[in-house]
Amino acid sequence: MDDPVHQPKSRVAIGMLLLLGWLAAYVVLVVLAFDLVADWPALAQMPFYLVAGLAWIAPLKPLLAWMETGHRR
Repeated sequence: MDDPVHQPKSRVAIGMLLLLGWLAAYVVLVVLAFDLVADWPALAQMPFYLVAGLAWIAPLKPLLAWMETGHRR
């Protein structure tokens, strides 16, 4: 029952705080970009929001790996 592999580490808590901070900063950046994008035609806005809606995921891979293993890899 006291298997150390399944006990949460402090890096998980730190990682969650970093993840939430990253998401908050990313949302603020996308909302600030809205003023620039709002004047674009709808067909030009669509790719921007598609990329913006998915781009936040890529930087999380090293963070999630670090949270799980303690290494960036």
